[in-house]
Amino acid sequence: MDGTALLFLILGLGLVAWITGRTRASIFVRDGAHLRRGHVNSLPVYHGWYLALWAVLPALAFMVLWDIISPALVSNRVLLSPAAASLSADSFSRGAILSEARAIAQGFQQSAFQPQAQALVPAYREALAFYRWIGFAITLALFFVAALYAYSRLKPNLLARTKVERLVMLILILASSIAIITTIGIFASLIFETVRFFQFVSPVEFLFGTRWSPSETIGEGYNNGYGAIPLFWGTIFVGAIIAMIVAIPLGLMSAVFLTQYASPRLRRWMKPILEILAGVPTVVYGYFAALTVAPMIRDFAVWIGFQNAASDNALAAGIVMGIMIIPLVSSMADDSIAAVPGAMRDGSLAMGATKSETIKKVLLPAALPGVVGGILLAVSRAIGETMIVVMAAGYTANLTANPFDSISTITVQIKALLTGDINFNGPQVLAAFALGLTLFLVTFLLNIMALRVVKKYREAYD
Repeated sequence: MDGTALLFLILGLGLVAWITGRTRASIFVRDGAHLRRGHVNSLPVYHGWYLALWAVLPALAFMVLWDIISPALVSNRVLLSPAAASLSADSFSRGAILSEARAIAQGFQQSAFQPQAQALVPAYREALAFYRWIGFAITLALFFVAALYAYSRLKPNLLARTKVERLVMLILILASSIAIITTIGIFASLIFETVRFFQFVSPVEFLFGTRWSPSETIGEGYNNGYGAIPLFWGTIFVGAIIAMIVAIPLGLMSAVFLTQYASPRLRRWMKPILEILAGVPTVVYGYFAALTVAPMIRDFAVWIGFQNAASDNALAAGIVMGIMIIPLVSSMADDSIAAVPGAMRDGSLAMGATKSETIKKVLLPAALPGVVGGILLAVSRAIGETMIVVMAAGYTANLTANPFDSISTITVQIKALLTGDINFNGPQVLAAFALGLTLFLVTFLLNIMALRVVKKYREAYD
C-alpha cells in the first residue's frame, strides 16, 4: 500500500473514531450516566474530536517520520544484497546508480542507462515492499493503540472540550511558527555558504570591488572578479529608482482617484481591474519588456542621439517593473486614505478648502505612514524581481547611470551562477549564496522599516 492510500485509510478510520467517540458521549447523556457519575462536562462532538485526534495524530506523525528515514533503510538493505557487491567504491557514481535503480523500481523511469542500475531493480523493489509493509503495520498499530487509550478515557466528567481546544491551539501555534522557522533556516543556510565563500574571496573585494567577472581561478589580492558593487548599483538603479519613479506617482494618483473622485460604481470596476496587474506572471512581464518595451526604448534612444543604446537596457526593465508593482503601491495608499476619518475631510471642506487642497493638506499627510510603508514594501518586492531583469536588462554587470545601457542585478547573477554545469564547492556557486544573503538582509531590513514606519507614525483619530 502506497503512502497516499495509507493516508486516506487513516483519515477514514479517524472519521470512524470521531463517530464512535460522539456516539459514546451521547450514550452518557441518554442513559443518564451523568446522574450517577457527575455532570457531563463537554458536548458529544468534543468527545468525538478527542478520540479522533488522539487516534490520527500519532499515526500521521509516524508516517512523516517514516517517510524521512525509510529511504536510507531501503538503500542500506539494497547495498547488502549480492547485486550490489560489484558497485564502485566512489560515492558519487554509486549514488547515481542507486538513484536510477530506485526511479525504475518506483515506476518513475522505464529503463536504465547503466547496466548495474538495472541489476539492482529487483533488490530495490523487494526492499521498498518490505519497508512499506513495516511502515503500514506500525502506522495502523499506533492508530489502534492510541484510539483504544483515548476510548478508555471517555467518561462523563472528561474535560474533552478543554483538551481539544488546547490541542488545536498547539497546532495553530506550530502552523504559525513555520514561517519563522523557515526564515531562520534560510538565513542559517545562507550564512553557512557565505562563510565558505569568504574563504575563497575577501569580504573587502566582494563588498567594495567594482569588477564583476566571477571565475573558478582565485589568485592573491583583491582583483579576482568578485566585486559586487556593479550588482548592488544595478539592483538599486532598476528596482529602487526607475521602477519607483514609475510606480509611486501612478500608484498614488490611482489611489487618490479611486478614493476621492471615482463613483462607487466606477470604483467597483476599476479597483479589481487595477489589481489584475498583480496577478500577471512575471515571465509575461519579462516577455513584454523584452519584445515590446526594450526595442521601443532603443529606437527612442537612437532618435534622440544615443547611437550605442542597447537592446536590453535598464530603462525597459525598470519601467515594466514599475508597472508590475503599481497595484502594491496603489492598494496600500488606497487603504490608508480610506482609513482617514471622514470628519477630517468634511471639516476641511467646511472651512473653505477645495477638494485638491483637502487631499494635499489633510488626507495625504494623515495617510502618510501607510503610504510610506507601502512604498518600502514595493521597493523590497522590486529589488527581488528576476525574470523581468533577466529578459529585458541583460547579464552585463555595468557600473553606469545611463538607463539605455545593459545592466545586471543581484537576482540575475544568482540565476546565472546556479544554472548550467557547475561545481557546488567552487567560489562561483558560493558567490550566489553571498549575493542571496545580501539581498535577504536588504529586503528584510526594508520590511522592518516599513512596519516600524507604519507602527510609529500611525495616528489615532477620534
